[in-house]
Amino acid sequence: MKIISTFAYLLFGYTSAQTLVWSDEFNGPVDQAPDASKWGYDIGGGGWGNEEHQYYTDFKSNAALDGNGNLVITARKENPNNLNCWYGQCNYTSARLLSFGKFDQLYGTVEARIKLPTGKGFWPAFWMLGNNFQTAVWPECGEIDIMENIGSDPLTVSASLHGTGYAGGNRLTSTFSLSNGQPFSNDFHIYRVVWSPDSITFSVDEVNYATMKPSDTHGSRWVFDHPFFIILNLAVGGTGPGNPDATSVFPQTMTVDYVRVYEASDAPPAPTSNRIRSSAGELCLDVAGANSNSGTPVQVAYCNGNAAQDWTINSSDHTIRAFGKCLDIADGSAVNGANVQIYDCNGTGSQQWAISEAHDIVSISADKCLDVRTPAQDGARTQIWDCSGTSNQKWNLA
Repeated sequence: MKIISTFAYLLFGYTSAQTLVWSDEFNGPVDQAPDASKWGYDIGGGGWGNEEHQYYTDFKSNAALDGNGNLVITARKENPNNLNCWYGQCNYTSARLLSFGKFDQLYGTVEARIKLPTGKGFWPAFWMLGNNFQTAVWPECGEIDIMENIGSDPLTVSASLHGTGYAGGNRLTSTFSLSNGQPFSNDFHIYRVVWSPDSITFSVDEVNYATMKPSDTHGSRWVFDHPFFIILNLAVGGTGPGNPDATSVFPQTMTVDYVRVYEASDAPPAPTSNRIRSSAGELCLDVAGANSNSGTPVQVAYCNGNAAQDWTINSSDHTIRAFGKCLDIADGSAVNGANVQIYDCNGTGSQQWAISEAHDIVSISADKCLDVRTPAQDGARTQIWDCSGTSNQKWNLA
């Protein structure tokens, strides 16, 4: 059953009530495993792309309820099962829980109330990964880091976005510290992301501290237009936090009071991704040269399945997007022959389109059709023109 939330989301840019669509309150007896209908496990000691030193297990000694309404993820200095890691015999165990295959979400609010561990070498995280990660290799699948903390810096948490062209050291990132100067390990705090088609905002304890938008990618593709699943983990060692040393105290725990996901009652419908095929030959709508810069012309080219032909159709705002930018009439012109390009999304009429039942793509503001200058020719540029019903103005979503 869906529950309407009782707190005010107007602070986060919403103008309507929020509906709770998924949650785990972690209620249950002490030493009970997490709900298997909501969480699975990543298992192994291969380093997880960061030369991490823990072996992730599905042992209750590493992830279990505490009987007080919390999930406790515990990092231990042990190797009870003679486990092997990328560097040899493992020195540590921990857990990484994920909702992949059980729950994912496109847009909305995702939050958790968490108390963090502390000490050198510990790396707790609450984050999301694109559910297409098995086919769209990271970072093309996208990654939303709602909260990360380096244990040797107990006063700072960070939020980040990773996508193609802005991943790893080039990720979009911001940091936050408490106004009272206290470490995050002293108490529980609420870590939240509010995610919409055009922005992702991060907060701690209802204080917004970072908003990231497609324009922040500096021309790279905005990859946050499909469902993501949730991950909770406590890593030990690696390129992020460095390895534990003599000051590191084991065991350390990441204690999670709850995880909740909300949707706005007026949430926009999910965009659909399509190839847009011209009826004039075996050609697809294409961003010239696969160039993601604003002002790049839009053409037709032989259908090849690459990102330059991957269009996202947003019925909520009437935009058609590629590389995180909008299909746009150059200079906002409404005259026959005006060039069509991609450009930073700005909400103007020159970026609003309707797809008719007759397979026309119509500029709403100009009342003209998307048109191919030279039908059936690879590389032919597009324009707008009076709608005439000819094949060079007909499009099919593939």
